[in-house]
Amino acid sequence: MKRLLCITANMNAGGAETFLMKIYRELDRTQFQMDFCVNSNKNKYAEEIASLGGKIYTAPSKSKSPLKAFLAVKNIVKENKYEYVMRVNEHSLSVIDLLAAKCGGAKHLIMRSSNSNSPSKISKALHIFFQFLPKYVPNVKLAPSELAARYTFGNKCVDNNEVHLLKNGLSIDLFKFSEVKRNRLREELKVADKFVVGHVGRFNTQKNHLFLLDVFSEIRKLNKNAVLLMVGEGNLETQVRKRAEELEIMDSCIFTGVRNDVDSLLCAMDVFLFPSLYEGMPNTVIEAQVSGLPCVISDTITSECNVSGLVQFISLQAPKERWAECVISASSDERSHAAIRMIQNGYEISEVAEEFCKLIFDK
Repeated sequence: MKRLLCITANMNAGGAETFLMKIYRELDRTQFQMDFCVNSNKNKYAEEIASLGGKIYTAPSKSKSPLKAFLAVKNIVKENKYEYVMRVNEHSLSVIDLLAAKCGGAKHLIMRSSNSNSPSKISKALHIFFQFLPKYVPNVKLAPSELAARYTFGNKCVDNNEVHLLKNGLSIDLFKFSEVKRNRLREELKVADKFVVGHVGRFNTQKNHLFLLDVFSEIRKLNKNAVLLMVGEGNLETQVRKRAEELEIMDSCIFTGVRNDVDSLLCAMDVFLFPSLYEGMPNTVIEAQVSGLPCVISDTITSECNVSGLVQFISLQAPKERWAECVISASSDERSHAAIRMIQNGYEISEVAEEFCKLIFDK
């Protein structure tokens, strides 16, 4: 059996972690297995990983103790004889983990880009300074979009076809539109007769929730029947709630926290609103399209995510009123048709997992 060690910050409900779990569930585990090295003791997927036969190792964070982190990864790889190691990254310095894995004896070093920008000026400066590392260290370079690939690996690697674009696949059958799911969730959330604007994402700066609330405030002026359904959690949730109070829209906002039924929640929505500052290839926008949801998103996000034709891009510099008008006027044809288009475009997770195994293990 071939085992892949995946190194990431944690295994919670973020986009990169969700992608890894979607792949993991599809593996033929008589041939392949995935283990994880994280910096956190709190991992949403820990029980499921254990049930699938995977292991989770904990290493110190590089930001707190660079040397200890390096040695921990090296020793985990050496002691468990890992030949295949993948780093899921948002930053060039993440490649140091692959160098540690190489020192521990790993022969196949894989890097998967997960974003197209950095959260701070310091982080971005460090990324640019160390960008030579992702160009030369990994044997296999993966990215969910060309935009993410160019950010992580540089234009030359992309133009020389050194980066493999691997789609953010998903279970089409799970996320396709269901009238039964829609009616059940709308009754549960007490929004059966409402115009439901939805968002799925961690409460952090990147997801731009304060802008989201400003837009929704304008939507309420156009449609008093509108409600905002926000799925997720994060360190900015308290700030977001405070802003909703200030805008006097709190009574029209629903905070669900992290949910395991995002597929049903997407069915319950009428429009998906996603004004992120940047993204690699947002899983949630792909999932929303499978559900047949019209999506209104920021034009900082790659146009590659418009797989179904349901996505409308707007500048973050555009007036909030313009955003609101686009949300109100957004519409979709028969929602069940979208799933067929997503299958035709290669987003079925079984196909993506098969390609993943070929790229990783057949090298």
